[in-house]
Amino acid sequence: MTEQFEMFEKLYRAVYPPEIMPMFWKENGELSSAVFKDKNGLSVERAGGRDENVVIAAMRLFFYGAIFSISAGDCTSCEAVLKYLPTKRSMFHSEIHGSKDRKMLSQSQCKYLAKRATMCLQ
Repeated sequence: MTEQFEMFEKLYRAVYPPEIMPMFWKENGELSSAVFKDKNGLSVERAGGRDENVVIAAMRLFFYGAIFSISAGDCTSCEAVLKYLPTKRSMFHSEIHGSKDRKMLSQSQCKYLAKRATMCLQ
């Protein structure tokens, strides 16, 4: 798989439900920007040419909660950096970094991505 991301390629993130991680959810049920904060780089699963149902089924084997998607273009629009970093668990694992020199996304990047995120499965 290429290290390049197509602008419309989807990136998926599992999010614990509010009863487990209330900080990930706003009172109105919308996603909080806290979902996109990780000092080690934000882990996501890239679609990698797979159908969305296949991606979700694979994520369900390891993750619990709702699954949201954003596009690679959403990340580049807020100047976040995408890194293809496969793991033993998943050849589709990737990370979103705040910049080339900083792994953690800025508050404005987190807010932008939270607004752009689309729920795929609750």
